[in-house]
Amino acid sequence: MRLKTVLRGWLIIFIFYLSSVFKYIPIYIFKLNIDKVKSSVTLSLLLSIFSALCISLIFIFLYRKELLHELKTFKDKFLECIDTGFACWIIGLIIMMISNLIISYVFNAGGAKNENTVQSLITAAPFLMSFEVCLLAPFNEEIVFRKAIRDISINKYLFVIVSFLFFGGAHVIGMASSLTDFLYIIPYGTLGAVFAIAYVKTDSIFTSVTFHMLHNTILFVLSLLI
Repeated sequence: MRLKTVLRGWLIIFIFYLSSVFKYIPIYIFKLNIDKVKSSVTLSLLLSIFSALCISLIFIFLYRKELLHELKTFKDKFLECIDTGFACWIIGLIIMMISNLIISYVFNAGGAKNENTVQSLITAAPFLMSFEVCLLAPFNEEIVFRKAIRDISINKYLFVIVSFLFFGGAHVIGMASSLTDFLYIIPYGTLGAVFAIAYVKTDSIFTSVTFHMLHNTILFVLSLLI
């Protein structure tokens, strides 16, 4: 049983990192021009949303029994889950803000490349980005960086550490262009760690999903107002 759980966890991670492959399904079906897709923000985002929906459905299928059980736990211990999740999120948010300020001012960094890219896409297509940023991304990332990683970790302490490293790295490494950029693993990883702690304390992935969605939604709204 343990081997099956670990293998499923690795399968989830593998699917997540190959999620972009799913965008070629509509490209093939509708015979879309690749160059046209690359030059169109709307088409690119629609394909990205399609890919995210595909992996969401796969994740739900693979974890259907556990998700139903953890949803019941979330509903049965709703106030406890909300209190715990909120406390973890606030602590993570404070550490995230402080570390961002230190990195920005001490190392004279211009902000995480990931955030700059997302901001430009939000400006270009706010409606499509709201669907992906506020709903799909938090759900998929919690399944991968919390649930799947918890499945393959041997204890809760290792789970929090690995979640910190994987979540922080996933948001930084692909777009890092200097050594300073890698420092942003700390603020991103901190958020991943506190969500992992919330999951451990409540035994429901829906606690971290809820506050991950809340976090992204607040940042999304602020990005529109600024």
